[in-house]
Amino acid sequence: MHLNLTITDVQRQDSTCTIPFGPDPEEVEKEVVNLYPELTFQTFEGFGGAITDAAGYVYSLLDEQQKREVIETYFSPDQMGYELVRIPMDSCDFSTGMYEAMSDPGDRELKSFSFARTEQYILPMLEDAQKAAKKPLRLLLSPWSPPAFMKTNGQRIYGGKLKPAYADFWADYICRYIQEFQKRGFQVQRITVQNEPKAVQTWDSCLYTAEEERDFLRDHLRPALVRHGLGDVEIFIWDHNKERLYERVRDTVNASARDLVSGAAFHWYSGDHFDTLDLVRRAYPDMKLITSESCIEYRFYGPEDEANNCARLAHEFIGDLNHGVNAFYDWNLLLDERGGPNHVGNWCYAAFLLDRQTKTLLPQLIQRFYWHFSHTIRPGARRIAATKYTDLLEVTAFQNENGGIVLVLFNQDKAPQTVHLRLNGLVATFTLPGQAIASGEVTL
Repeated sequence: MHLNLTITDVQRQDSTCTIPFGPDPEEVEKEVVNLYPELTFQTFEGFGGAITDAAGYVYSLLDEQQKREVIETYFSPDQMGYELVRIPMDSCDFSTGMYEAMSDPGDRELKSFSFARTEQYILPMLEDAQKAAKKPLRLLLSPWSPPAFMKTNGQRIYGGKLKPAYADFWADYICRYIQEFQKRGFQVQRITVQNEPKAVQTWDSCLYTAEEERDFLRDHLRPALVRHGLGDVEIFIWDHNKERLYERVRDTVNASARDLVSGAAFHWYSGDHFDTLDLVRRAYPDMKLITSESCIEYRFYGPEDEANNCARLAHEFIGDLNHGVNAFYDWNLLLDERGGPNHVGNWCYAAFLLDRQTKTLLPQLIQRFYWHFSHTIRPGARRIAATKYTDLLEVTAFQNENGGIVLVLFNQDKAPQTVHLRLNGLVATFTLPGQAIASGEVTL
């Protein structure tokens, strides 16, 4: 039995090695990482990212070779193997400007509904991604705001709420978005009711209390999905930060709504709160949990701090996986050198950036970190139990559908860490460099 290991250090240097397993020396008690395949947890559905208007616009600026590099890296089964894509319904902050598919309050039949802005930048990138994946991608659609005329504040920005008189209209509008993607050959697997329903933003936003979100999905959204033949589309609630995830689920998913909700989506921007995921898992064991958005915001973390930014996201990945997450969506797949475009200047990091002046495509270190997870942990994998000897070393392990045992390790410390990996009475020993990430598969 061998461990085939790939290591990436902070200098972006990759190395590979094959480490044999040998008998477990009884005197080895320190520096141990244990794997227990007989103890299994959640099934993992896959990794993905967001094709926003901004990402699609930057994609349109690439030459054909650059487009192939981005798309093949993300979606080829031989590389990162992404199968999930998140797409905003209408504009979000990562758009070249605000837009909505229709703005006529009198058009209750949606005759003026236009998919043109989605077709302009999002669809070309999505079409290329699906070709590279060699299978239908599974889409998650999320609204940032209803059309301005449907809201109490009369605008897409600064929060506001959905006017009750437009609840059925808004539900039909969401269904129309799903149908437009379906007509073009894309599979809409799931939707969220509202992106960040607690946030009043300078960009597209809309507020819902837990009760308002529950009532809208129960009395309007779910009936509309069924009426339009879309009853198999999964509905996810919350889609906001983790610190309030448990109470939001508790307050939204009562007896009248439990069977209508497939799961809860969350973002990473308020800290770890991994124990919150445990609370939801304990109280609602059948609910799916998805990380629907996770990225580095430049207003908090500068681009020059690349190694620590990678460490933050690796910590998030492993923590979420180890506490029950079923799917993980990165935010923008591609941005320009500023971390945009963004119609309010809310710049963020992405795994691929384009220098617009030199037309140079800039793969980032975080892309290599993401690769270790998505290339190794495949859709359908079951998480298995793992223990470790220090919090400086982060570990997650899965068994893929083909039976292979895989793991990802990240060394938070600047000093190297020795690992005695124990599995089924055998041990493989290796050293992980400081701040390096590694992934491996056990083979017979």
